[in-house]
Amino acid sequence: NAMTAQQNRWQRKELLAAFNLYCQIPFGKMHRSNPDIVALAKLLGRTASAVAMKLVNFASLDPAITSTGRVGLNNASAADRAVWEEFHGDWEQLALESAEITMRLENNHEASTTKSVPASLSNNSTYEGTTRNVVTAARVKQAFFRKSVLSSYQNRCCMSSLIEPELLIASHIVPWSVDKSNRLNPRNGLCLSTLHDRAYDIGLLTVTPEYRIKVSKRLKAQSRIAMIKAGIVDLDGRKIQLPDKFWPDPEFLDWHLKNRFERRENA
Repeated sequence: NAMTAQQNRWQRKELLAAFNLYCQIPFGKMHRSNPDIVALAKLLGRTASAVAMKLVNFASLDPAITSTGRVGLNNASAADRAVWEEFHGDWEQLALESAEITMRLENNHEASTTKSVPASLSNNSTYEGTTRNVVTAARVKQAFFRKSVLSSYQNRCCMSSLIEPELLIASHIVPWSVDKSNRLNPRNGLCLSTLHDRAYDIGLLTVTPEYRIKVSKRLKAQSRIAMIKAGIVDLDGRKIQLPDKFWPDPEFLDWHLKNRFERRENA
């Protein structure tokens, strides 16, 4: 029994691959029949149930999930907590490392085919490179952030509820150039439509630390335009639709409120 327990113990590289997947699928899809979970289980040589449970263990460490009163989420191990903290300490490095681990698992799993590899992990979709063994770092980072943010919001604009994927952006709250340490942190992201992303980026609207939308005077003055009124101005004061995972950090929201929105409003 001791030998079996030792063999079943998750290695760090397995935990990193699992956490990478945790970031990229909605909480409601963390079940053993999810094709992405089934595919990762094959790569790890584990059951889909074991992988699904590991993802749920990670969920037990996410305040966005536990604060909703969900029960039965208390099986996270010390190793699970260590990986959670490791990612939160260096999102950029861990996003790359976990992607590379998944790629190596895929390459070493001779029985796997392109179809059996999760769409969120396959080299041909997310992790494109010159060969299957070479990962373009910038591409991995961009894909990781986009998938992590959009999956947290269930692929829905948190302001307008738009669900057309080609019109959705993983918007940074604090820009890459301002805070490099958090540029891949999903809590530094909002899922926005292209219209709301642009307005947010230039400070014509913001989200307060209380998660309420705030619209600029400039846009309110254009309420006579039906699209502006219905699409943006009427959202003023409403709460955004919070994500299932990785709630936006109030400190980041406060930065945007003060440095993008209020600075422009008071200029």
